[in-house]
Amino acid sequence: MKARRIGVVMGGTSAEREVSLRTGRAVAEALASAGRTVVPVELGGGVDTVDVLRRARVDVAFLALHGRLGEDGCIQGLLEVLGIPYTGSGVMASALAMDKVKSKELFRLHNVPTPPYYVFDGDGADVEEVHGSFGFPVVVKPRREGSSFGIAKVDSLPALARAIADAQSYDRSVLVERYIAGKEISVGILDGRVLGAIEIAPKTGMYDFHAKYTAGVTEYFMPARLPPTRYRGVLNLAERAAQALDVAGAVRVDLLVTEGQNEYVLEVNTLPGMTPTSLLPKIAAEAGYSFADLCVAIVERATLGVANAPADGARPSEVVAEPEIAIAV
Repeated sequence: MKARRIGVVMGGTSAEREVSLRTGRAVAEALASAGRTVVPVELGGGVDTVDVLRRARVDVAFLALHGRLGEDGCIQGLLEVLGIPYTGSGVMASALAMDKVKSKELFRLHNVPTPPYYVFDGDGADVEEVHGSFGFPVVVKPRREGSSFGIAKVDSLPALARAIADAQSYDRSVLVERYIAGKEISVGILDGRVLGAIEIAPKTGMYDFHAKYTAGVTEYFMPARLPPTRYRGVLNLAERAAQALDVAGAVRVDLLVTEGQNEYVLEVNTLPGMTPTSLLPKIAAEAGYSFADLCVAIVERATLGVANAPADGARPSEVVAEPEIAIAV
């Protein structure tokens, strides 16, 4: 059975719920415009996720979720159990990419440069004692969160203590990372193919939540303003980072490029924002993909990560979306 009904799964219960809803609505509209049958599937608090997914009777899930329970392997595991092919990375890769500490451990194992860091787990620990001689400035981040929630750049112990307390409202475990001045670059990858790199230049100096979602606060340069040789090196480094985590589908790799000859990988995003103005679609547009083309390309690569074959015997990799009369969204 070929996939006919595409469930665009959005919402969820994480701090990124509103961002996810924006992504989901944009994706649903794009897929419908491309002639696909779209079923919006909104998850949230108080909702029986299994019941919602079963009642939607979808053949494939386009994951437009962000943050916890959507990007960390949880929904991926549930879809594996239900036998519904889904977009993006599998359970383990999703979990590893969402965990900033485990990501860094794998980057280091695979010789992918990443900024120095330490982990603050709370439980009565003294901030000054744990920080020691690590120095300032530093960037504080919740260990498992996205969209720059709970992120702060600080340059003193009192500010560090406040930033850690704020980050712990999102995650008890907090990453404290050495601040490195440089250009913020994001690289788009689709099914293993590197699409290009965009440069992000926030006018406020830091690409935080405000800079991401406030019009006019950030400038974007596509392609990134780098010499050709260095540009190719950045693309190669992003590809190595993605391979280190064994991610799949459409991903975005975030890096820092210094004035010298150093590049650092910050993280790999397995379910990046997907509105026409998001970073990955901007990169894909330069590579020749319209927003609708990109959405179709992503859903056509939906699969299951385990040998959980559909009833008709088709392999999971064969269960992809095909053109169908679109329903209203």
